[in-house]
Amino acid sequence: MSQVLLIEDHQTVRDGLQLALTRQGHTVHAVGTGEQGLERLRTTPSDVVVLDLMLPGMDGFEVCRRIRQLGDLPIIMLTARNDDMDVVAGLEAGADDYVVKPVQARVLEARIRAVLRRTGADSRRGGDRAGLEQHGALTIDRAALVVSKDGTPVSLAPTELRLLLELSHTPGQVLSRQQLLEAVWEHGYLGDSRLVDACVQRVRAKIEADSSAPLYIQTVRGFGYRFGPL
Repeated sequence: MSQVLLIEDHQTVRDGLQLALTRQGHTVHAVGTGEQGLERLRTTPSDVVVLDLMLPGMDGFEVCRRIRQLGDLPIIMLTARNDDMDVVAGLEAGADDYVVKPVQARVLEARIRAVLRRTGADSRRGGDRAGLEQHGALTIDRAALVVSKDGTPVSLAPTELRLLLELSHTPGQVLSRQQLLEAVWEHGYLGDSRLVDACVQRVRAKIEADSSAPLYIQTVRGFGYRFGPL
């Protein structure tokens, strides 16, 4: 099973989640501060990070940004309340998903499984066309799960890649936020468009020449998003 790094300062919550996830077959490394979490990442391979936003010292937003600078490791953030500002800030910092406290272990475990599927072979579900696709300056290799722009590789986190694959599979077709939630995050029943909007903004920042006038991922007001036409 997966290697989970849990960064949570509240010992009771940390111990409870560590026990529950371990019972589900995960190997859980649990620490109480962001500094300890970053140090653990330098020494111990992890498949996913579960990160509390409200940490002493270095807060979860900064930890999230630093983890994202290191690579595309999936991050699920824990937020003490369903606060729009906290959620959006965490997603903009690079988190892939979030769970509101008090955390139900079964919900967190389902989110972990979903984000891990996005890092593995199921990422290919964004389309069934193998080989290279050329969209303007953007090249998408669905078989290798590699995206490049003008020949330069684009570093995308697993959720960002899954979103781009999903949209580019049907150029010109509008996909609603709900459709994207169900296809990419696998829990669209929440109806949480913030996950989609924040991820779109992160992808645009990486593939668009001008993210305020996007060429590839276009907003269709009142409906959702479409890829192109270029």
